[in-house]
Amino acid sequence: MKHAGPQALDRLEPLIARIRDLPGLVEKTRGTFYRKSRPFLHFHEDPRGLFADIRMDGDDFERIDVSDPDGADRLVAMARAWLEA
Repeated sequence: MKHAGPQALDRLEPLIARIRDLPGLVEKTRGTFYRKSRPFLHFHEDPRGLFADIRMDGDDFERIDVSDPDGADRLVAMARAWLEA
């Protein structure tokens, strides 16, 4: 699964804007967010849809399908909960 390209990021822009509003994240490149010095969240595209990888704990990322509004809402809620913990 490849990282999201410019066209995929364009489609994800409303979600990316919501993530930009979360405290404690730095967007190093478009759609790639760091928490402190560690990668925290980035996006992928695949024929099956658009996905986000979010690092919730440790070294592993959890992949979330963000192709629809429910998935996008879930991602934002997960990120917010982790950042506020």
